[in-house]
Amino acid sequence: MTDRLFEVGKIVNTHGIKGEVKVLRISDFEERFKPGNILYLTQGNKQIVELEVASHRQHKGFDLLQFKGYENINDVEHFKGDLLNIKEEQLTDLDEDEFYYHEIIGCEVYLDNGEKLGTIKEILSPGANDVWVVKQQKGKDILVPYIEDVVKEVEPEDGKVIIKPMEGLLD
Repeated sequence: MTDRLFEVGKIVNTHGIKGEVKVLRISDFEERFKPGNILYLTQGNKQIVELEVASHRQHKGFDLLQFKGYENINDVEHFKGDLLNIKEEQLTDLDEDEFYYHEIIGCEVYLDNGEKLGTIKEILSPGANDVWVVKQQKGKDILVPYIEDVVKEVEPEDGKVIIKPMEGLLD
């Protein structure tokens, strides 16, 4: 399979005895887990398993999924730690100022005066807006809120983000 795969979740545990798995979502699109949808499980040795979602519900901040043909805890126990992916053609079209995580992670971040700040290594979704975790050359990570007042330009095709830091952001 040469299709590019994009992560939408990680199986962190099993849930109950009927084959449900507890998934940490890495996607803003809840519909990825709708029953009938196809997900691709990537196992440690890069073996890919095609899975059809049989059921989906949310429980304590996690998504609980059950897959068609996997009705027992023993069928899914070995999925723990594996990633759930979608293929490129399953990606959703985004609005103008929206980006996929894979487009943003790895971008270099510059201040509006041209000074390089670091590289985006992770995206957090704590609530109202995403927070981009920027790894500096030295020093601790900086948390940049993805809001209009701070993030001035996003150019994923050039791997570049320009920010205007608000007071206290770089302290």
